[in-house]
Formats: sequence, C-alpha cells, structure tokens
Amino acid sequence: MTATLTGPQTTAGMGEFERTTSRWGRLTMIAGLVFSLAGPLYLVFFADLGVTATQLFTAFAAVAGTFFVIWLVEPLTYFPILGSASMYQAFMIGNISNKLLPAALIAQSSIGAKPGTPRGSLAAVMAICGAAAVHLVSLFVFVGLLGTWLISVIPPDVTEVVRIYVLPSVMGAVIIQAIVSLKQVRATIVAFVVAVLVLFVLVPLVPSLAMVATAIVVLTTLVIGWFVRKREAGAGRDATPEVP
Repeated sequence: MTATLTGPQTTAGMGEFERTTSRWGRLTMIAGLVFSLAGPLYLVFFADLGVTATQLFTAFAAVAGTFFVIWLVEPLTYFPILGSASMYQAFMIGNISNKLLPAALIAQSSIGAKPGTPRGSLAAVMAICGAAAVHLVSLFVFVGLLGTWLISVIPPDVTEVVRIYVLPSVMGAVIIQAIVSLKQVRATIVAFVVAVLVLFVLVPLVPSLAMVATAIVVLTTLVIGWFVRKREAGAGRDATPEVP
C-alpha cells in the first residue's frame, strides 16, 4: 500500500531537503577546504622551508591560469544533471566526469527521471552514494590489499594501453549515456557543431584560445541551446513520487 504525496507536500519536502543539504553541504565543503589547506599552510609558516609570498602567488597564478576555465565550466556543466545536493557530494568526492556523472545518468535513466527535476535530483544523490561506496570498497580490495600483486602480474604493455584508452572510453560512454538520457536532439546537434567549429576552425586560426576552448564550447552551446530549445507546456515537471 502506498501513500501518494500531494503537490504542496512534495514541494515543501523538497524545499526542506534542499535547505538541509545546502546548509550541511556548505559546512562540509568548508571543513574539507580547511583540512586540505592545513598541511600546506603548516609547512609554509612553521616548517622553515624558505617559501616566500612571491613564490606562493607565482605558483597560484600558474595553477589558476591552467585550471581557471575548469573552475567555471564544471559547475555550469554538472549542475543541470546533478542538482544542488549532488553538487556538494560530487565536488567533495571528486572523479565527477568519469565516475559520479555516469552513475547519476544511469540511475536517472533507469527510473525514467528527467535531470533537473526533484526525482532526478534524488536519483543523482542516491547514485553518487552508491558510486562512492563501490569506489571505496574497490580501492580497499584492489589497491590496498591486491595492488602490489596486480602490478607485478599485469604486463607493462597492458598497463600502458589501459592508461591511454581508459579515460577516452569512459568519457565516450558518458557522452552517449547523456545523449540517450536527456533526449535533447537540438542541444546535442548544437553542442556537436559548436565543438567541431571551435576545435577545427577557431583554435587553428587563433592558437592562443586553445586553453579556453572548452569554456567557449560550453558557454556558446548554453546560449544557442537556450534560444533553439523546444518549448513545451509544463516542461520540467516530474511525476509525483510515491512513498511506501
């Protein structure tokens, strides 16, 4: 026997869920930031390493120049699929594009939930919890217990092939899964055309834009996709969930 939640109950419940996850998400992210910086700050200020402020700012500028685009692109890319609660999980855990995002997409596809809806957000949260648990168990078994032995028995040629091709294969699967799950033909075509033009036309003409090519593709696709999107009455609504 199931009890069906009404529209106002669902809205109120999701509102409370988002407020709670946002509050604890901010706290855990701040805690993670403090712990991650504690070691380097101790070494800089108390270990007498001779690191100057100029060296710190120079190193930060070098890192920021390389990864600044990713800092902007990743939240814009992941949020529509994961939702606010899962974003805190994802950026705390890491390996978003090759582990957590595929898990969320497969979970949403399996239950027929659209990304960006309350049901899709809850599916992403549970999928990320499962992916993180599997990751920890597999790390303990295949790295902590069997890591040295596996490295000794796997031929170096096999290891090199895996190192080269595993990431492209995972990313390719993620892209196909996203296309199948989202079913946004216009956005898919726009993204493909923009990526091809930027990669094979814009970057060769202006090589200095190579570092920001990903950001250009993402932002351009977002803008064009917004104008050419299919407008439907009631779009973005999801089925009312049932509670056992």
